[in-house]
Amino acid sequence: MASLDEIRQTRLEKKAKLEKNGVNPYPSTVDFDCPLQEALAGFSEGREIKVVGRIMSLRSQGALVFFDLNDGTEKMQALLKKAAVSEKNFQLFSETVDIGDFISVQGKMFLTKKGEKTVAVSEWRMLAKSLRPLPEKWHGIKDTEERYRKRYLDILFNPKVREMIEKKAVFWNAVREFHIGQGFLEVTTPVLENTVGGADARPFVTHHNALDMDVYLRISAGELWQKRLIIAGFEKTFEIGRIFRNEGMSAEHSQDYTQCEAYWAYSDYKDMYKFLRDCYCYVAEKTFGTLKFEIGKFKVDLGGNWPLLDYKKEVERQTGINIWEDDSEKIIKKLEQLKIKFDTADKGRLVDILWKYCRKNIEGPAILVNEPKITSPLAKISPDNPETVMRFHFIIAGSEVGQGYSELNDPIDQKERFQIQQNLRDAGDEEAQMMDEEFVEALEYGMPPTSGHGFSERLFWILSDISAREGALFPLMRPKE
Repeated sequence: MASLDEIRQTRLEKKAKLEKNGVNPYPSTVDFDCPLQEALAGFSEGREIKVVGRIMSLRSQGALVFFDLNDGTEKMQALLKKAAVSEKNFQLFSETVDIGDFISVQGKMFLTKKGEKTVAVSEWRMLAKSLRPLPEKWHGIKDTEERYRKRYLDILFNPKVREMIEKKAVFWNAVREFHIGQGFLEVTTPVLENTVGGADARPFVTHHNALDMDVYLRISAGELWQKRLIIAGFEKTFEIGRIFRNEGMSAEHSQDYTQCEAYWAYSDYKDMYKFLRDCYCYVAEKTFGTLKFEIGKFKVDLGGNWPLLDYKKEVERQTGINIWEDDSEKIIKKLEQLKIKFDTADKGRLVDILWKYCRKNIEGPAILVNEPKITSPLAKISPDNPETVMRFHFIIAGSEVGQGYSELNDPIDQKERFQIQQNLRDAGDEEAQMMDEEFVEALEYGMPPTSGHGFSERLFWILSDISAREGALFPLMRPKE
């Protein structure tokens, strides 16, 4: 069996042969009538047609050559007869064309004896000569890294991956449709920031040469910028964009991904969780055609009841820990008992780690409420309990797939909470939020009661029951050594 280098060398020689015969192996223009899907749908025996595509199979039978074309919309068979073209033309095809090449063909459509719609080729033209062979058994590849590294081949040969990409486009279009339909204005906010905010996450740092200063890639879809827009007088805004977090990788975490955030003046977190619940149902129906999902060990019905879960009661029910009365030492002992890794002594962080353990056992859909103030530096304090905030999380199949809150609009309170976060950061917590004096200054001009939400493509991954890497079009890979 020929090696890859030998095959490539042979194809380079075929390329040279095309050039010698006056054929450009990579022409700039393409002339064709319609996509293959349209051609097959409008099939008429004897109809003259010109179509294009990649050769996916090639079967030579002496003076006959059958081959399949695929243009990304559909597959169609073509037949080249030696008697239908010049001997030189037939010979050039036979000696230079391989599986993987892109070509255009012109001819009349007909039905074979087996009833297959086919083009009887009278002319053909090379559009792009492939120098590497397509794999024969891509579906048999077990090496996930190889699949991700050559994602283009994975997409080409694996219909499920292609379907996932198409559904992802439907998903975000549906998110956009729902927000716009509810009167939200789509905005675009900065990706490079002097101070990152809007989430607890470690940022990526880069250098801005023109201004000669280090800047951060944003960790939220413009939370503090969108709030400035609310201060400026806009009532409803949203953004769908990429965010970047320099954190670990897992089945539910990626370093760069798409997120939607929205802000709504004169509303509270209860208004927002009702809005977002309706959004999820709309998007799920549009994308998947159903509200019922099997996700791992869970069966989830988005069209059913979304119960409210009390944060303190749920943690206590699952672990026996009272987050208000028990101290950090007791929480640490419980985490050790549960064999949960942690690297902090801060009670807020410890409580959050404990909650994440509990979350994995919740089927959902459910709405988590009454979250601790110590884990929520941007949310308003609840009037019912000053230790909790007006915040919610959506839980589906053991995962957090969206959150929102009544936004903090008291500039004095906001500055104090920023300072607490900055102190944690100064002590070595790289995920704690930074002091943002300019945002506090903006708040001092006045921001009306406002609610906000944020959710990422994790919702798509969860509903599709796939990992974060599988859900990425082109997952980040280490360079080949």
